Amino acid sequence: MPITIIKADYSNEKHRLEIPYLLNTYACDPMGGGEPLKEEVMETLADQLSQQSNAFSLIAYEDEKPIGLANCFFGFSTFSCKPLVNIHDIAVLKESRGKGVGKKLLEEIEAIVIEKGCCKITLEVLSNNEVAKAAYKNFGFSDYTLTSNLGGALFWQKAITSK
Repeated sequence: MPITIIKADYSNEKHRLEIPYLLNTYACDPMGGGEPLKEEVMETLADQLSQQSNAFSLIAYEDEKPIGLANCFFGFSTFSCKPLVNIHDIAVLKESRGKGVGKKLLEEIEAIVIEKGCCKITLEVLSNNEVAKAAYKNFGFSDYTLTSNLGGALFWQKAITSK
């Protein structure tokens, strides 16, 4: 059964339901944090993404069933003076893993990156997610290192609590 990848339309009601469904399935997975998304996120995700001019989402389908998702954001590399794309979320339903869905999503992202003249694709991966790390390495990703003596870059965060 062929797998197809489409660029989501945040105003399309079908896509507006599929994006939070797929992201929530990933969020419930141990590698996604193991907890469902908040109801507010489920209800407003597509609206909020549509307000981000630098956002795009890809949905993977098998027989018209949504089975994978990539949420991406354009950024900018000051060192290269060119745009880049960060893959913020990439998820494949558990029952569809091992079918090349993630690779097809990455291929489509790469095609968009090339078309837009971007210098690179970035993503974050959990240090113990060996399956994802192997898939990303097979696709050509590697640790970000300026020089070997300085080591690899780390992804840090500081959570901000809304009032």
